[in-house]
Amino acid sequence: MATRCAFENSNEVGVFAALTNAYCLTGIGGSENFYSVFEAELAEHIPVIHATIGGNRFVGRTVAGNRRGLLVPNTTTDLELQHLRNSLPDAVVVQRVEERLSALGNIVAANDYVALVHPDTDRETEDVIADVLGVEVFRQTVGGQALVGSYSKFTNQGGMVHPRTSLEDIEELSSLLQVPLVAGTVNRGSDVLGGGMVVNDFSAFCGLDTTGTEISVIESIFKLQKQQQQQQHSGQQQQSLVAGMRASLIDQL
Repeated sequence: MATRCAFENSNEVGVFAALTNAYCLTGIGGSENFYSVFEAELAEHIPVIHATIGGNRFVGRTVAGNRRGLLVPNTTTDLELQHLRNSLPDAVVVQRVEERLSALGNIVAANDYVALVHPDTDRETEDVIADVLGVEVFRQTVGGQALVGSYSKFTNQGGMVHPRTSLEDIEELSSLLQVPLVAGTVNRGSDVLGGGMVVNDFSAFCGLDTTGTEISVIESIFKLQKQQQQQQHSGQQQQSLVAGMRASLIDQL
């Protein structure tokens, strides 16, 4: 299911949060509303962690990660690095990256198997991404934009790209990533998908301005409706099981 939320007065959810299948990071804000929206949806499945990177709240644009690892820029302090290592699951590797383009969230788009990176990324950084995240790395542009992390968003289920991406590029990227892709927008027509939303295999969060049509496209391409239906089905099964047990107990009494 896709949830609308805002960080203080900003609809750029992807700027202030980072979400993978193993953890969620949220920036420290003036109020707890933003954090509590994520906690309500995710706390049963994955840890939701308050964080800063280099003393800044825009954690979503400065980090890149998946369920295996988290990459943080060289501006990250030792204290912040220690906090992340203490808070994240033991299986998640946290690695500081010496990269000239330090907004890693803007230059890296990754799921659990493939990563797209900015064409000008250092060779050493490319090796670190492949090693820590356990993915195949491809230097790419999306719709003519080098900031692949800003203009595309994909999970293991599907993905969205910049609305001006040509059909040929979408097909090429889709075969590269091995997931279905669609061109789309978020926050009432914004093409900055990475900044406008965060998404993993079972949930999505986007800005308050996101229209109903955009929500339905997001839920469809990331296959979030199926997840919801499965949860409802398992809930119904549990209810019928409890009802059956209760009925048999009453019969015995």
